[in-house]
Amino acid sequence: MLKPQPNTVVKGVVLAFDFGLRRIGVAVGQTITQTASPAAIVNSKDGQPDWAHITKLFAQWQPSAILVGLPLHLDGREQALTQPARKFGQRLSGRYQKPVFFIEEQLSSIEAEHRGLKQRYIDDHAAQIILENWLQTHNTQQSTPPN
Repeated sequence: MLKPQPNTVVKGVVLAFDFGLRRIGVAVGQTITQTASPAAIVNSKDGQPDWAHITKLFAQWQPSAILVGLPLHLDGREQALTQPARKFGQRLSGRYQKPVFFIEEQLSSIEAEHRGLKQRYIDDHAAQIILENWLQTHNTQQSTPPN
């Protein structure tokens, strides 16, 4: 698995994931333009992602890095999905040989809902928000490598 250094500068395309046990939101962004867009919602069954769908996204976008939202309580403590999200990020890095960054994703789904989205699932928009937040700070130590 590729482990980025805390101050790693990423250039190019980044795929971001909002991990969930049933659905995983995916967004794509570009460090040069500092923009992000919702890309897909990947289904997951019994905590197992649709790896074929994820592989197609990697083939389509050819990212230089991976970003995974890390669910934490508001006070920074880990919650039930924290470790599964870390494991998911490590599996992504191992499968696709790209550096993975984790960033706190607190309230990204709520923010996506507040943007007035009128769709059934907002996971891809939550991933977009996670990626937008990371793009604003990706040269700082707020992006942390996996443990």
